[in-house]
Amino acid sequence: MISTVIDYLINAKSKDLAKDAFVDINGKYTYAELIGHVESIGTFLIGKNLKKNAPVVVIMDKCKEAIASFWGINSAGGIYAPLDCHAPVARLKLILDFLKPEFVITDEDNFDKAKELIGESQILIYNDICDTPVDNVAINNVLKDRIDTDPAYIICTSGSTGIPKGVVISHRAVIDFTEEASEAMDFSDKEIFANQAPFYFDASVPDLYCTIRNHATLHIIPSEWFSFPVQIMDYIAKHGINAIYWVPSALVVTANLRALREVDVTCLKKIMFCGEVMPVKQLNQWRKYIPDAMYVNYYGPSETTYASTYYIIDREFQNDEFLPIGHAAKNTGVLILDDDKECAKGEIGELCIRGSGVGLGYYNNPEKTKEAFVQNPLSPYYRDIIYRTGDLVRINDRDEIEYVGRKDFQIKHMGYRIELGEIENAAMCAESAEKVCCVYNSKKQVIILLYEGNIDEASIKAEVSKHVPEYMVPGKIIKLDKMPMNANGKTDRKLIKETYCE
Repeated sequence: MISTVIDYLINAKSKDLAKDAFVDINGKYTYAELIGHVESIGTFLIGKNLKKNAPVVVIMDKCKEAIASFWGINSAGGIYAPLDCHAPVARLKLILDFLKPEFVITDEDNFDKAKELIGESQILIYNDICDTPVDNVAINNVLKDRIDTDPAYIICTSGSTGIPKGVVISHRAVIDFTEEASEAMDFSDKEIFANQAPFYFDASVPDLYCTIRNHATLHIIPSEWFSFPVQIMDYIAKHGINAIYWVPSALVVTANLRALREVDVTCLKKIMFCGEVMPVKQLNQWRKYIPDAMYVNYYGPSETTYASTYYIIDREFQNDEFLPIGHAAKNTGVLILDDDKECAKGEIGELCIRGSGVGLGYYNNPEKTKEAFVQNPLSPYYRDIIYRTGDLVRINDRDEIEYVGRKDFQIKHMGYRIELGEIENAAMCAESAEKVCCVYNSKKQVIILLYEGNIDEASIKAEVSKHVPEYMVPGKIIKLDKMPMNANGKTDRKLIKETYCE
């Protein structure tokens, strides 16, 4: 029985250990090499008396060494927490403040940044620990006490107060998603995946786990290559990539820059996407050039382990239509609620998720956990926790779930879930900023920051860049003489959206 994600590696020992597991631009790990590094790191951390279910932060660019670090931490009984090594130091410090990790695993390229964040005695250099002599007895003693509801990883997402939140996901949640995806997508050891998402983003979860579960191979494509889609398509064709889990924005850029015309990538047989709305116009471009592939629209927030619903595209859509998000995955329940009442077919309500994929909450943040992970109002007689997504949906005439929009200030941009309030808080750090308002033009996919104060646009952008990652920096900044206010004396967001987002 699979109880932890490490069981996938244990199962791999009985298969072809010489097969490539993970390939990056600097080399590759066979399954034998991967397992060896994982067990060495696990042994080292056990020797350091890593506490059970303690977080260990990983600060590296996406690479095969990061993956070995993740599972090395798990094999020692810890929780891995990947962070964006390019994020502002101020933001990373906020994350470390609530995670309070026992250790940070990094590489020589990111050592100086790690030193800015945490004491040198807590920093572990990958190359210094990955060849530790393996103690399988120690690892087995740790793993025999692990249960499937123990945490596997923490993914940090945007927070409306300016402080990111750490979503805690259990081994069982990862396993159930991986088993369901592998069955529904008919994965096998013939899959050759190409990774797009950074590892600190949960869109990378299927890349890591569907690869290892199916004894497949994953190619890790550098993030900077996605500015040059023809280069990526060449790579896909050269290496016979046949399956991808990408965010829609990566697919859109590839279609818009006509890379599909330049390179024959009909080797792709399974094209899956999640993280934001996939525009049908660009999807139709992909279907035109790769007509025989299976296309799958996944839906799900980080709090429910990558995806809770999916739709295997089975018909034609016009460019101005929206794709359904389909039906609930196995062992997942979906509720559409208007306050605490279930909506009838066709009525718009908030999508709420229940089941084994629902996360364990936000790390070291009981108040936010209590707000988002709540008792199912339709089952008040026993504990039945649901996650309130904040997404508005309805059931269409085909009994498919259709995404309608958001009920709050949260957005999806470039595949990332972003709280506009965090950007506003960052802008208010500028000394001369008096009032700020952040809105999102979903048609043009542009974050817009409006502000009032004695400061120029370039300076306020520079201030925001100190506090949030690059993907959260507004694409358009507008200085106002006076911020519009409504009758209640609050910023008139409705008027601002109508004025600047139409």
